[in-house]
Amino acid sequence: MNAVLQHTEHDDLIISFDPAIGEEIGRISVTPAEDVEAAVNRAREVFHKWKTTSFGERKALVMKAREVILAEMDEIAHLISRESGKPFGEAIAMEIAPVLDLMQWIARRAEKMLKPRRVGIGLYGLLGRSSKIIYKPYGVVGIIPAWNYPFSIPLGEAAMAVMAGNSVVIKPSELTPLVGEKIGEIFEKAGAPDGLVHIVHGAGETGAALVNAAPEKIMFTGSVATGKKIAKAAAENLTSTVLELGGKDPMIVFEDANLELAAGAAVWGAFCNAGQSCSSVERLYVHESVAEELTSLIVAKVKQLKQGRGDSEDISIGPMSSERQLKIVEDHVNAFRESGATIEIGGGSADVLVGNEGKARTGVHLFYEPTVISGATNDMRPMREETFGPTLPIATFKTEEEAIHLANDSEFGLTASVWTRDYAKGRRVAQQIEAGSVCINEVLYTHGIGQTPWGGFKNSGRGRTHGLEGLMELVQPQHIHTNRLALLPDAWWMPYTPTAVETFRGFASKFASGSIIKTTALLPQLLKRIRELMNVNREAKK
Repeated sequence: MNAVLQHTEHDDLIISFDPAIGEEIGRISVTPAEDVEAAVNRAREVFHKWKTTSFGERKALVMKAREVILAEMDEIAHLISRESGKPFGEAIAMEIAPVLDLMQWIARRAEKMLKPRRVGIGLYGLLGRSSKIIYKPYGVVGIIPAWNYPFSIPLGEAAMAVMAGNSVVIKPSELTPLVGEKIGEIFEKAGAPDGLVHIVHGAGETGAALVNAAPEKIMFTGSVATGKKIAKAAAENLTSTVLELGGKDPMIVFEDANLELAAGAAVWGAFCNAGQSCSSVERLYVHESVAEELTSLIVAKVKQLKQGRGDSEDISIGPMSSERQLKIVEDHVNAFRESGATIEIGGGSADVLVGNEGKARTGVHLFYEPTVISGATNDMRPMREETFGPTLPIATFKTEEEAIHLANDSEFGLTASVWTRDYAKGRRVAQQIEAGSVCINEVLYTHGIGQTPWGGFKNSGRGRTHGLEGLMELVQPQHIHTNRLALLPDAWWMPYTPTAVETFRGFASKFASGSIIKTTALLPQLLKRIRELMNVNREAKK
């Protein structure tokens, strides 16, 4: 593992290790449950002040946080690399750059996206009525991110929450506590009010304490099993949740695709972050007529990849982040072998040299070779369970209909990609795939486009982060309705009479048709009813 919990006489500690060499990086104290509740309470106090700030003030804070990140970019990237194992270059390309883009976008656009919106109310407008929607922040947003993208996921969600007027409590993964602590430091250096963005530390017990402290919103990224537990616990306080629960993402390659590009995309999509991405290509379906050619291209490209400790700039694949994840990969590859699939390349622990002196690592076994598997079928267990590691199983199909069926044959539905030169076919297929994001001739990276929504279908989760849809998860719409002709009683008021009932029949048959012409025929009955109510009012005053 690259982090362990240690009990001491005075404190519980998380000890973080570099997964490449097993070297201790640092220690963080576990936050006791009562302190987690106190953090939520403090965040709620801060929220009541923060929600009154202008969008300009919120923008200034988020943009200042960007400046802090830019000034410390390499330092932060090395920390991400050391603690998660991902290559230094990927830490910049897939964590820092995307979240910087999201931060500038949400800082500059949140006010426009959240401005009051007038609602068309049909014929009620002719009665002097009007409606508008205003957006109010929830309150305290609890963020429980995964370990695979420990910087971009929680920081991006926090930036959006803060811009919407919320306060935030983040419980980083116990595998990446130092990166989580860094996020708190960034907001502190940017001048955030004390308690606006608070970091609490620990394992599952701390996450449970955060949910039980009843923040107004929980945003969780992780496994289906844990997501279900969080949803159940959150329901006790009717806490709203957004759950991103992983994927088993398919890539469909048709015979007319640019195979050279598709091969490069498959290699990157399957092996970036050592395959530890919820949007990784975990199932590749290729038309049987080009399967052999595509597989050969993929294997050739894998041979060009260098694996090692992520701190080196020429490394493409680092170690797995934990022993638990490594064992899942080993189990799945063995299951493929036993089911009759062919290991084209890889298939075992990598013999990797790490360190400045080129010494073989000792006592640490978290490197796994990038593994390409041919002859896979959907009835093989590893094609149905999330692997989350550096494997690329390849299956074949004969028809467009079969490709769609195979892609949808999964409990997950996060992302997918379609590869073809026929864009009409690409769009046709994409629209039939059950996934929250489908790319045509692109793969995986749309989490990095902060302007677009992120989330999945089926067991890949509920709700969205990023984009307008993600921003709307962080606010509550309030409907304001106004009667500008408040001079006469409403025809539907009490007391009810035969005249009232006849008027109600007219509302159902004429007004509710949405037709001005039909509604005009209701006017005599409507006036009759209003006169009746006015007479009732006069009688009541006597």
